[in-house]
Amino acid sequence: MPVEIRELIIRTTVVNPGSGKSSSKSATSNGDEALIAACVEQVLKILDCKRER
Repeated sequence: MPVEIRELIIRTTVVNPGSGKSSSKSATSNGDEALIAACVEQVLKILDCKRER
């Protein structure tokens, strides 16, 4: 006999990791910026391929 789920409850808690600390470092380092740039480039390539179809 199949089971039917009628209600699904998802709870999350978001905590700011730097809330109690003050630092002069930027939020992203050079490695993070390179990773973000690579991801953006891949997404743009995918969008271009979809647009050509």
